[in-house]
Amino acid sequence: MASVQLFIGGLTRIPEHGQSTGIYKCTVAGPLDLAADGLRGDVQADRRVHGGPDKAVHHYAAENYPLLAARLPTIADQLVPGSIGENVSTTGFDESGVCIGDIFVLGRAVLQVSQPRSPCWKIDHRYACDGVARLIAETGLTGWYYRVLEPAAVCSGEELELSERLTGAVSLQELWRLWREHRPDPAELARVAAAPGLTAAWRRKLLDRCGWLRNAAATILAPASRTGRD
Repeated sequence: MASVQLFIGGLTRIPEHGQSTGIYKCTVAGPLDLAADGLRGDVQADRRVHGGPDKAVHHYAAENYPLLAARLPTIADQLVPGSIGENVSTTGFDESGVCIGDIFVLGRAVLQVSQPRSPCWKIDHRYACDGVARLIAETGLTGWYYRVLEPAAVCSGEELELSERLTGAVSLQELWRLWREHRPDPAELARVAAAPGLTAAWRRKLLDRCGWLRNAAATILAPASRTGRD
């Protein structure tokens, strides 16, 4: 169980890229309505990769920030809760202990972990520092998304509690480690792809890579097999 801090934000223009971002957020006390598409008043710029029912709420562990700051001392003072664009910040839950499909209760709202957050270039822009997104990817300090199973009004200071862990659950850390491996075991990819609660997009990515690796292995073995028959 952990006390939450909530953040929402509008759009900020990035003129040099001709784009907008919703990464700049401010803390709010609430109550705020939490619906299937996220917190009332929160906006995402690129709905292809942010927001929607499977990525309605972004959670980032507050304890990740000191770990990043130790590797990025020039921007340490900027690495504070809310700065990476999360909606929910807590101390006590992180990628090593949270699993895909975990069901959490926040007040009367019910949330389910759906996938990790994939870091993008807008994180580097946010901190005006190259390499932040790369470091997040390398360390697996990604944060994660929730889908909303039961909407309700929520407030900062309410307790977030793990309610249920599903059979076959896979930690966010394990999923990310396997995804980042150069040549992971296809059977392990298939196992992780079957994790209950994982988004269809991530399941497809994992299974596509699993298929590619198996086909590549078969292609390598085929000439040796033919040679052996000659």
